[in-house]
Amino acid sequence: MIQFNKKYFIAFTALFLIELCIAKYATGFLRHTIGDVIATILLYCLIKSFIDSSVIKTLLIVLVISFLIEFLQLSNLQNSYPENLKNTLRIILGTSFSLGDLVAYSVGIGITYFIEKLGTKNAS
Repeated sequence: MIQFNKKYFIAFTALFLIELCIAKYATGFLRHTIGDVIATILLYCLIKSFIDSSVIKTLLIVLVISFLIEFLQLSNLQNSYPENLKNTLRIILGTSFSLGDLVAYSVGIGITYFIEKLGTKNAS
């Protein structure tokens, strides 16, 4: 069901700004690993900003999307990006497959699950 959630949208906006800073200024572990962990949380918050669905269902959707994008990097897709969008799409979708990225996405899913369960526990 479509329903705007201000709390998740604020979290999405904050995480998006963090991701922009990481993409622009960070290198190494922070950019390549922490950025991927945050990316899954960011996508989760984006979806929850507009769609009222269960935590588990949304986490599974985010995990599938994250893994799908990573496995698409095994293809030659990044060489087919339109020239005017090439740099942006390479930052968003990546350019090379990495098992470490799959682990980072899974960690992001785990952190999100933990935060959601902690929030549910505190609301009770």
